[in-house]
Amino acid sequence: MSKKKVVIGMSGGVDSSVSAWLLKEQGYEVIGLFMKNWEDDDDSEYCSTRQDWIDAASVADVIGVDIEAVNFASEYKDRVFADFLREYQAGRTPNPDVLCNAEIKFKAFLDHAMTLGADLIATGHYARVRERHNSFELLKAVDHTKDQSYFLHRLNQAQLSKTLFPLGEIPKTEVRQIAAKLALPNATKKDSTGICFIGERPFREFLNRYLSYKPGPMMTDDGRQVGEHVGLSFYTLGQRKGIGVGGLKAYKKDDGSSDAWYVARKDVANNTLYIVQGHDHPWLQSATLQADTASWIAGHAPLSSTLAAKTRYRQADVACELTPQGDSDFALRFMEPQWAVTPGQSAVLYDGDVCLGGGLIAGSTLAG
Repeated sequence: MSKKKVVIGMSGGVDSSVSAWLLKEQGYEVIGLFMKNWEDDDDSEYCSTRQDWIDAASVADVIGVDIEAVNFASEYKDRVFADFLREYQAGRTPNPDVLCNAEIKFKAFLDHAMTLGADLIATGHYARVRERHNSFELLKAVDHTKDQSYFLHRLNQAQLSKTLFPLGEIPKTEVRQIAAKLALPNATKKDSTGICFIGERPFREFLNRYLSYKPGPMMTDDGRQVGEHVGLSFYTLGQRKGIGVGGLKAYKKDDGSSDAWYVARKDVANNTLYIVQGHDHPWLQSATLQADTASWIAGHAPLSSTLAAKTRYRQADVACELTPQGDSDFALRFMEPQWAVTPGQSAVLYDGDVCLGGGLIAGSTLAG
């Protein structure tokens, strides 16, 4: 019987490299595919595509798999980056990694892999797939500190049925140990953070190139104007650093100390930014949220209403009640107020370790 062919996305990072080796060890015929998703100023200090390709090709050579490069830059620009800019222009804060997974890694990449004769695709994400009752479930990784199911919540049955996540059962520490044992050239390479087109570069400077913006008033919750913002697109709810109120006299507490300022609201219609003092200010606490563009992994909204949710990555699951509203909208009511619920980010639902899907946060109502 011929081996099953798996095409794996190899980014040049340690996770996808060890994933490729694990698949080969498990008896699959493995082909590596390096995706180039960004071309603007690609050779700059901030975007390391050339070095990543060298690393991916070097790893493929060491573990003995073929690798090819494929360019999805035009698809990325049309399907991910254009949406990213639209969201920022509208005053929201998008998460392009969610869209990139749905539109590029598990759509354009999957389609390309099938033309290569693949039976399955694989990536170095920390997550698991389980087949149960003739359907496919997305589960959190065993290593909860690295779990990436939040970013994968828009995947559907067809995509999951063709996908392997070799690192789902393995702690990150073991991945590094395997890479060292194999003497992979990227064994000590640090994990990439963020997305290539922004990387480590100054975010405001990057957005300046693509967005129109205009300054406007910066107000406190009691109606004082305390400065001018540089454009609503450049702020996100809950932001503390870089607001530009360093010299603002804060309200003093009884002990003479004063709390930090946080971005709490954006009034897009009036181009006004509101800031409040103190992490626990009521304007930063939400009791409910509304979400749209829902995507459910099972193909339909969850049957149970009592679930858990994350409104941002790296957040602990929080108990909530789900109320579906039509095909693509839903509401969540939280048992405990949630901090800085941000329009444009994803609200992702869980039943234990099972990721059920989610939607984009459209708005929220304050606690109390």
